[in-house]
Amino acid sequence: MAKVIIFGAGQIAEIALFYLKNDSEHEVVAFTLDSDFLKTDKFHNLPVIGFDQIEKEYPPQDYKMFIPISYNKINKIRAKKFEEAKIKGYSFISYISSKATYYNTPVGENCFIFENNVIQPCTKIGDNCILWSGNHIGHHTIIEDHCFLASHIVISGSVTIGKYSFIGVNATIRDNIQIGKSNVIGASSLILSNTDDNSVFSPRQTDKSKVPSNKLRAI
Repeated sequence: MAKVIIFGAGQIAEIALFYLKNDSEHEVVAFTLDSDFLKTDKFHNLPVIGFDQIEKEYPPQDYKMFIPISYNKINKIRAKKFEEAKIKGYSFISYISSKATYYNTPVGENCFIFENNVIQPCTKIGDNCILWSGNHIGHHTIIEDHCFLASHIVISGSVTIGKYSFIGVNATIRDNIQIGKSNVIGASSLILSNTDDNSVFSPRQTDKSKVPSNKLRAI
């Protein structure tokens, strides 16, 4: 069991608190934020401390850090805070839901893996990755550092997801594909070939019908 400081005081920090309280042995003792964003000294009845002061109040030899920041700036903000916390001397927890299915997959530091992820054998997940709920990660797939996978993504076997990439809900990636670094793969994308670094895939939104719902006869 570790005593844990969560970076953030918003929705994802609140979700992290819920999972750590209800599905882990860890104890959350405080939250931290950059001082410019401090608006309160309490969040869920726990102290909120400026990140520039955190090691004085909660020294890294006694506490661990968890940084569940979203995919802003293609995961660069989360990566920056991860590196800054390392410089301060902190180590990190990773959370893997008890309702995820995985087979001794190596998982790096500061990963947040939600329920109903199916992570097949011979896979590897790097540092500082977030896998939201309900994904399929196929065998021999590698997810490199600082990636964010939204929900209900299908990644087939022997895929590599490059660092800093974001993959949106319901995306599908065929087997034996190399996804470049810092890719943004939008919701419902279908990827059938290798991608270059910094690629963006954004499928069209479903067209709105010209017939309003109150005029439909079959529903």
